[in-house]
Amino acid sequence: MSDTKFPPENNLPAGYQPPKVWAADTGNGGQFASINRPVAGPTHDKELPVGKHPLQLYSLATPNGQKVTILLEELLEAGHKDADYDAWLIMIGKGDQFGSGFVGVNPNSKIPALMDHKPKDGGAPVRLFESGSILVYLAEKFGAFLPTDARARAEVMNWLFWQMGSAPFVGGGFGHFYAYAPVKIQYAIDRYAMEAKRQLDVLNRQLADNAFVAGAEYSIADMAIWPWYGRLALDQSYPDAGTFLATHEYEHVVRWAKQVAARPGVKRGVVVNKASGDPGTFLPERHDASDFNGLTI
Repeated sequence: MSDTKFPPENNLPAGYQPPKVWAADTGNGGQFASINRPVAGPTHDKELPVGKHPLQLYSLATPNGQKVTILLEELLEAGHKDADYDAWLIMIGKGDQFGSGFVGVNPNSKIPALMDHKPKDGGAPVRLFESGSILVYLAEKFGAFLPTDARARAEVMNWLFWQMGSAPFVGGGFGHFYAYAPVKIQYAIDRYAMEAKRQLDVLNRQLADNAFVAGAEYSIADMAIWPWYGRLALDQSYPDAGTFLATHEYEHVVRWAKQVAARPGVKRGVVVNKASGDPGTFLPERHDASDFNGLTI
């Protein structure tokens, strides 16, 4: 057999060669290098605060965090008074998600995490992690934003789980390599930009024939998808990403994104657990509806 070494695909220069056994390189920079690690579990002891409401949310206003605060504010907007909640800020850049109390709610150390201290069965508190699981739990608890008809429910669940499986390509893939990686890698950006555009096209085709993602009715599918794809379509995600991906071309996604963004519950939900921005545009913690007083949202 010949020992000839073929050139890299597309004649790209040779790059990183993986070792036989991987080991973490603590000197490999990047915005999240200080909090990423290859093991689970807590790094320090810290109990979580508990407020006055049965629902206690521990989160940050990332797209995954916004899904839950949008639903909670939409429930309150719809008259479900028992959906009132306390929202506590978890600063992932400082490693709050590795405190013992947070890990006790979510062993995966990712936001959002929720405790329901007054479940419907009256039993012990229920812990909830993974944004999709939280959305379904709250929708079922309050009987809202999730249809009971089998076919309509299945369609909402289809799109909810589509989001859960697809968004990592947008966030951890496109967003990371386009906006956060310490070096620009054309192969990575091209690969994930192509997938982000394909996903936007999937949504655009669906929304061409439907007012909302799963059909005629607004649902938790919209609440899950909008913080990722709606904000991307409106160029509110990563700097200049809307221009880079030409998101204006997805006219049905843009129409839907603007429609959802105009809802009062969404306007409130996106600012909860937001820790920075122009004065009056963010709310690090939320414990009462009056906390929104004075905000320009």
